[in-house]
Amino acid sequence: MKRTWTIIGVGDVPGSFKWYQVLFGQPATLPAHHDFGQILDSDGTVLLCLHEWGAHGHPSLMSPDPATPGNGLLLFFRVDDFDLALQRALSLVTRLEEEPHVNPNTQTKEFSLRDPDGYYVTISALSAV
Repeated sequence: MKRTWTIIGVGDVPGSFKWYQVLFGQPATLPAHHDFGQILDSDGTVLLCLHEWGAHGHPSLMSPDPATPGNGLLLFFRVDDFDLALQRALSLVTRLEEEPHVNPNTQTKEFSLRDPDGYYVTISALSAV
């Protein structure tokens, strides 16, 4: 088994941590550090890592200034509670980037929104309609 640990640069790790926990319907917890946190699934699988811009000297995470945060990146999550995820998403943002629809390629319902740092996040149903 191979897994990816997607790490994104964020301006406020605790704030983004809480935002993603609400989006995924997870109980509220705090990140392990003020400058780094891992959003984990109930089985311990890492879903997303949040890294404070400039912390630890990683060259690609020094600053959001050279490019627009999220440029060239789509965070795509498949969920088993699509309708509830949509309600949670609507509590987090004033508008969706893409309204719920059926993706003709995957035949699954999906919608998209922006996270607090401007990343484009797509939520897709686990099963086809």
